Amino acid sequence: MAELSTLARPYAKAAFEYAREHNALDAWAQQLATAAAVSAADGMEAVLNNPALTNEQQAKTLTDVCGDTLDEPARNFIAILASNKRISLLPEIYSQFALYKANQEKSVEVEVISAFDMADDVRDKLAGALGKRLERDVKVTTSTDENLLGGVLIRAGDLVIDGSVRGRLNKLAEAMNL
Repeated sequence: MAELSTLARPYAKAAFEYAREHNALDAWAQQLATAAAVSAADGMEAVLNNPALTNEQQAKTLTDVCGDTLDEPARNFIAILASNKRISLLPEIYSQFALYKANQEKSVEVEVISAFDMADDVRDKLAGALGKRLERDVKVTTSTDENLLGGVLIRAGDLVIDGSVRGRLNKLAEAMNL
């Protein structure tokens, strides 16, 4: 994984800088998301990895499938990726681009997993508290996992806060085994 992120970083940074200079961060995020999803699809992945296709054919195939969702600069970006044999990095490039964009906008996407459905007012209070702690605008998505028994598991980028009963039981078991 580290190798993919290392290879993708300069492309993500270049796309981000271009999009920022042209006030097109949202448009580029959408275009990269589309291209990444299309390139990672099973059938398309096989086509893009076909050694019989030239770099230009790979780029054209991908951009044709994406259709009108890509503007000319995004098509040129994909052509550059193809010429450097880096189309397979599109999902990682998009991921890193999204992180750059979130840092620029001082926002973060937070995933909250709880044992039970969370009420809207509780979710809003949690978002407010996390926003203060992280000093960012917080966009919360919630899901449930009955295996947690109780509490919540919060993921915000690299930060993981495990306030679940299962997590606490695991910590207790580790402490007892020392």
